[in-house]
Amino acid sequence: MRILVMNPNTTVSMTASIRATATAAAAPGTEIIATEPLWGPESIEGHFEGYLSAAAVLDRLATLDTPFDALVMAGFGEPGREGAQELLDVPVLDITESAAQMAMMLGHAYGIVTTLDRAVPQIRDRLLTAGLLQRCAAVRGTGLGVLELERDEERTVEVIIETAREVVRAGAEVICLGCGGMAGLQEKVAAALGLPVVDGVAAAVKFAEAVVGLGLTTSTGRSFAPPRPKVIGCWPLSTHLPLERAQGSACNTEFSAQTSGI
Repeated sequence: MRILVMNPNTTVSMTASIRATATAAAAPGTEIIATEPLWGPESIEGHFEGYLSAAAVLDRLATLDTPFDALVMAGFGEPGREGAQELLDVPVLDITESAAQMAMMLGHAYGIVTTLDRAVPQIRDRLLTAGLLQRCAAVRGTGLGVLELERDEERTVEVIIETAREVVRAGAEVICLGCGGMAGLQEKVAAALGLPVVDGVAAAVKFAEAVVGLGLTTSTGRSFAPPRPKVIGCWPLSTHLPLERAQGSACNTEFSAQTSGI
């Protein structure tokens, strides 16, 4: 079995961390392939970057020539999964729903520790759409940006634990790590809390193995039927970019809504 794990941002070091966590969770005989989009934001911390990432991920999937049996989307609370379900004929799992589903098997109420506070509404909306919000006791931000997670692991773990204790006080019996960049930190957090801590990447890999093992995949009967044939201008976008641009070396731009007139 081969599982593709997609980091939704373009930070290669984060892809490596996600790959390591997915590989550690995978059963013997499961091969993990991890990658990231060819273009897009270096981290995702809002709706604007989330929708850019969704398009970049779909672009990458549309041009990837490596076969795989299931896809794990390693963005927490971000859009795009439904598009991938229409595009692909293999099971598609995201770490948000996988983490929450597994947490609900382990306790009555769960909670989520994420990065910035601005991510909280997005995550709550995602859980509401998935029908998983009712048993979520709380979603709390640590105040750490996505890229900050990798700078000082000891400090990152301390802040996650501190925030997780707030979530426990709100009624959570199980904690979910609410960012793919937190992959691999669950054991340290669990040891400090004395409660189950679910890493979404690991949870999604195990669910993917189960779904593939049962011979199941996404239903195409209605909601996730394949896209209807039609002209889509300049799609896939990466095929219209010079190679160096597609690889991100020639078109990195620091975006500012104020300076761009938005």
